[in-house]
Amino acid sequence: MALKLAAMLLMIAFAAEAGVVGKEVTYTADNITMKGYLAYNDSFKDARPGILVVHEWWGNNDYSRMRADMLAELGYVALAVDMYGEGKQADNPDDAGKLAGGVMKNVDVMKSRFISAMEFLRKDAHVNPQMIGAIGYCFGGGVVLAMAREGADLKAVVSFHGSLATQNPAMKGNVKARILVCNGKADKFVSADDIKKFKDEMKTAGVEYKFVEYARATHAFTNPAATELGKKFNMPIAYNQKADKKSWSAMVRWFKDTFKL
Repeated sequence: MALKLAAMLLMIAFAAEAGVVGKEVTYTADNITMKGYLAYNDSFKDARPGILVVHEWWGNNDYSRMRADMLAELGYVALAVDMYGEGKQADNPDDAGKLAGGVMKNVDVMKSRFISAMEFLRKDAHVNPQMIGAIGYCFGGGVVLAMAREGADLKAVVSFHGSLATQNPAMKGNVKARILVCNGKADKFVSADDIKKFKDEMKTAGVEYKFVEYARATHAFTNPAATELGKKFNMPIAYNQKADKKSWSAMVRWFKDTFKL
């Protein structure tokens, strides 16, 4: 764990040297204070695309903040979103499941909190308000896909090991975002039936999308802490460095193609 934490801190330090500025921010949704993290690169003087980063079911923690810093290093303005309110985080699967379920089971709450974050990001002085995208991890991947299905004003969405199943499938002509799904082929939380239904849904709705699978990658394959968390809580999750790097590169290409950077 110490080595992985050191690696994460090294990535953050590198980002800081590259001109990345990160700060804790607050905004409101549902009359609740939401605690996010905004990162941008002051080496860029023009208005930049804004990217929402939606956390895993653990909450908006250091991992989602690290990803925001990495996006800022690339020249995006990134907001690590708080979907639970008051910066709530969980340190065990039971609490995480309750927090995530409270959002996933109520589309109105999910949409309200996501749109509030999007409008906050859109108003930032460093952001081009016409160029907004979103990425999400696990729970967050399910959230960004749900918001794309709802027709949120997003140019591009990327889901990393996110849930694919939905009770509210995309309607033809409603989805504005180009969708990239990065899925672990060994992910026990995503079934072959889920994948087939998702692909059929995207095709029927006329969505521009790409579905990529990574061999031997399980759920949470992008998170360096996943292996130890999996062992601690007896969960089928693990970090896969190769899949992590490949999926991040796929996201970079997806955004470059979308935003023409």
